[in-house]
This record gives sequence, structure tokens and C-alpha cells, in this order.
Amino acid sequence: MENSYDSSYRSTTGTSVLSLVMRKVYVRMFFALVVTALTALYVASSPTILATILGSRAIFFGLMIAELAVVFVVSGMLHKLSTTTAVLLFYLYAILNGVVFSSIFVVYELGSIAYTFFITAGVFGAMSVYGLVTKNDMTKFGSYCIMALFGLIIATIVNIFVASSTLDWIISLVGVALFIGLTAWDTQKIKNAAYMTEPSQMGKLATIGALSLYLDFINLFLYLLRFFGRSND
Repeated sequence: MENSYDSSYRSTTGTSVLSLVMRKVYVRMFFALVVTALTALYVASSPTILATILGSRAIFFGLMIAELAVVFVVSGMLHKLSTTTAVLLFYLYAILNGVVFSSIFVVYELGSIAYTFFITAGVFGAMSVYGLVTKNDMTKFGSYCIMALFGLIIATIVNIFVASSTLDWIISLVGVALFIGLTAWDTQKIKNAAYMTEPSQMGKLATIGALSLYLDFINLFLYLLRFFGRSND
């Protein structure tokens, strides 16, 4: 029979592992956001670079394809990559994201971007904490979120051709709700994985976890920006 000492020891060890993994996740995510923001500001402050990117569909879509490629490599080949390589690819993705998102500084006022960022940080923080502390199993909820995400992508593509302002408003509202939910679910997934991960794999788990939460934050920010962003026009 398991004695209370062994049970307590495992519980303490599990808590320590979770604390270590989550600290690495949030630190890497934070630095990725900083890299994205600085890259976007740099590109936006250079009319030549900005005009080159926005003036060429080939370059713009090439950057987006490169982003997708990096995400697929990190997600699909994580176990074959070293921790260092995975981290470097993650920050490469953050740089590419910054280049693509530099256009928001042209479209929206800087003050409203900052305001929306802080709102996003508050909402994200609250939902991530909820994902860490809740005792409810969010697996089924997460499955619904993934299905809703596919629906959101399809609706967004359809609206490119329909150009409906009403549909755009609905898409933005659903997007905010969806990524709020995904933030909590992804956090719980990382927490659950931390308890089952070998010590040698903690770095990789922290990287893929940081990537997941980074994507949740960025998408939540972009959808909230549609509501709180003030146009430069």
C-alpha cells in the first residue's frame, strides 16, 4: 500500500514540475510577443520596407506561407527537433508575424493598439489562470472549440468574397469568444502534459506550449482590435 510520504512526495514533485514548465512557457511566450511587437514597429517605421511588403502580393503571401511552414515544422516534428532548434524556430515565427502584422500600425492609432493589447493581456491572463486551477475536464469543450475554429476559418474565407459588414462583426465576436475558450483549454492541456512529460522533454513541451498560447494571444488581440481599434483615417 502506498504510504502518505510517497503520495506527498509525488504530489510535491508534480507541482514543482508544473511550476517549472509553466514558468518556461510564459517566459518564452512573453519574449515572442516582445519580438513580434519590436519587429512590427521597426517595419512600420520604415516606409521602404513597408511598401515592399504591402506592395507585393507575392512577398506578403510568401511570408504567410513561411509562417505556416514554421508552425507545421515545430508542431509536427517537435520530437525530432532539439530544444534549441524548436525555440529558434518559434522566435523565427514571432519575427515573421511581426513583419506581417506591421500593417496594423498603418491602419490603427498607436494608442488604441496599446489599449487593446492591455485588454487582451488582462483577458488572456484571467483565462490562462482559470485553465490552470479549474478541476473541470475541458477536453470535450476543447473539441467543440476546434470545430468552431474550422467554421470560423470557412466563414472568414466566405466573407472575403461576400464582404458583409454584418458577417464580419459576427466573425469578430465569435473569434473573441473562441480564443478566450482556447486559452483556457490550451493552458489545461499544457498542465496535464507537464505531469506526464519526462524531464528531458520539458524544454520541448515549454516551446510547443508557448507557441499554442502565443497563437491564442495574437488571435484574441487581432479580434479585439476590430472592436477597440481606432482608425488612422
